[in-house]
Amino acid sequence: MIGLLMFATALLFLLFGFPVAFTFGGIALLFGALSEGVQIFAFMPFRIQSIMENSTLMAVPLFIFMGIMLQKTELAEQLLESMARLFGKVSGGLAISTILVGTLLAASTGVVGASVVAMGVISLPVMLKYHYNRPLSCGVICASGTLGQIIPPSIILIVLGDVMGIPVGDLFRAAVIPGLVLVGFYILYVLLYTHIVEGSAPAIPFDQTSEEQASIRRQYLDAMKAIIPPMILIIVVLGSIFAGIATPTESSAVGGVGAILLSIFYRKFSLSALLESAEETVKITAMVFAILVGATAFSMAFTYTGGDRIVEEYLLQLPGEKWGFLIFSMLFILILGFFIDFVEIAFIVVPILLPIAEILGIPLLWYAILIAMNLQTSFLTPPFGFSLFYLKGVAPPEIQTTDIYKGVTPFILIQIAVLGSILLFPGMYNL
Repeated sequence: MIGLLMFATALLFLLFGFPVAFTFGGIALLFGALSEGVQIFAFMPFRIQSIMENSTLMAVPLFIFMGIMLQKTELAEQLLESMARLFGKVSGGLAISTILVGTLLAASTGVVGASVVAMGVISLPVMLKYHYNRPLSCGVICASGTLGQIIPPSIILIVLGDVMGIPVGDLFRAAVIPGLVLVGFYILYVLLYTHIVEGSAPAIPFDQTSEEQASIRRQYLDAMKAIIPPMILIIVVLGSIFAGIATPTESSAVGGVGAILLSIFYRKFSLSALLESAEETVKITAMVFAILVGATAFSMAFTYTGGDRIVEEYLLQLPGEKWGFLIFSMLFILILGFFIDFVEIAFIVVPILLPIAEILGIPLLWYAILIAMNLQTSFLTPPFGFSLFYLKGVAPPEIQTTDIYKGVTPFILIQIAVLGSILLFPGMYNL
């Protein structure tokens, strides 16, 4: 039972706010040394070297840099403002434009924090200005910002590909349809909500004088100029992966260079923005890899103490066999997402569940997409949903925490519904 005690202790320390990497590494060292002796960590340097030489994981800092560069040079802000002009006259148009921009930012960055902060700073004040329903506004921004978890190029898909031994390009291709279906349901919800609750998301009024009509036409032209170049970058990055021309790591390098070229094209480039983007990339990447090293030590100690065998025996005895395991594992990951981050779940929980999925004959590509969709929900679920903190940090003073919680609840239910449809009807998603 030492392995299970390790896991429970790690969760307890995380709930108290201890740093993730040091929590996993420290608990692994303590329990491993007490149960088996320090010699079980003799091969730890070789594992760390293997992590650092992993070419797949090289895509993580490059995609992070791509996203932060787009944010620092205000290209994300320009994209959001341009899209808002196209849909402003529709009831709920600002909310729909926020969802679509979230989709574009997800496909060009994959960085949730940057997307939520950018849309919270730009879109939320505009929606409040036109008397949008506060919970609806907050929910749309938080949910749209998390699309980077399922829409390629997603950091979590890269991590899952490495942990589960699945080609990242295959994961990217498999995640496109579920991601677009989720976007479609978000938009459908906004349309239904604005239709049922009158005045919740009024259209932006436009006068119809000839001068203003000409101005609107110019705005539409400017909007297309702001949208088309980022779309080209997305097509180049993802298209090269899907066509087999480049690996995800090579495409991530193209994306990073493309973000710099876009900033030059829009005359937003500066050495300070480049330096800040590089520094932020180093910080985030260091955090991810520190967690990975700690998780590697934890999984090694967990295996040596026999925790994996206990979990395997229990899960294989669940009623319903494959379906019992799938339902249990999805509920388990969903509940864990309320309290801990997707990185910890991917590095600690997934390696424990993976052998059971293989024994039960579950297609790993399908299972990986189920996990990715599930982990996306963790960004919205209180009390520790990161998107909630990101938005609260940049929201105007009149926005209460309860507004954010009320706003994200329908989107959490939508994500769970889409997760359920992937589980029950994988053929609809070509899985």
